[in-house]
Amino acid sequence: MRDFPPTTALELEFEKGWLTIWFNQPASRNALSAELTADLRAVLADVREDRTVRGITLRGRGGVFCAGGDLKAFQSGHQSSETTDPVEGVVSLSRSGAEIFDLVDTMPQVVIASIEGAAMAGGLGLACCADVILVESGARFAFTETAIGLTPAQIAPFVIRKLGYSTGRRLMLTAARFDGQGAVDLGFTDFVAEGVEALDEIEAGLRRQVLKCAPGAVADIKRLILDLPGLDRDAQIDAAARNFAGRLLGEEGREGIAAFLEKRKPLWAEEV
Repeated sequence: MRDFPPTTALELEFEKGWLTIWFNQPASRNALSAELTADLRAVLADVREDRTVRGITLRGRGGVFCAGGDLKAFQSGHQSSETTDPVEGVVSLSRSGAEIFDLVDTMPQVVIASIEGAAMAGGLGLACCADVILVESGARFAFTETAIGLTPAQIAPFVIRKLGYSTGRRLMLTAARFDGQGAVDLGFTDFVAEGVEALDEIEAGLRRQVLKCAPGAVADIKRLILDLPGLDRDAQIDAAARNFAGRLLGEEGREGIAAFLEKRKPLWAEEV
């Protein structure tokens, strides 16, 4: 059994190469507290280069995914700040939040956000960083920041990438709420389920599919997908060619081709 960093705000389950990270502060609706984000950062950093961890699911205890930023902590920190430059204090806090979004976004494993109850503000932004999103039909969503005088600043790039410029802009400007069906209509979610049991069934099917895929190949194509938008066309062609060459000539590529020709499962899929 693999050891993970100790956590107080998260519960971890690891089975057959799949890590489920439960946000476990239901009293605060799993808000992105300093404790929760520190735990999440430690766990994700620990498994980042471990290819025995094939996939990650983010979930929330207490029937809610994540309520967003910890507003009580924000207020307390603002009122008690002794810094000579309070702006820089908030900037540092915001940058720390950005690290979590970037970390989830760039994990080499497949990351699933399985959402029930609600995903609000930064919690909704965090879900936008996942590779696959599942929602229960009764779940509720909104970028609520502007309604309380704040801005969804650090999550904006991920929101726009996930929802598109026009839709992302409208939802962030208006703090409009939507439900599970709205998540489908807006293109936010990949799957919608009627009830938690159905949500679990969809997630189990996704696990089985991912576990048939070579973990190194998943990591390499995910890195390429993230890199491509920042490259011109010539650079895209070169990056893709080098990515493919590494795969074809590497251990997984040789094993995968041999398994196909020999009509057997590749080694990484034997346990599926």
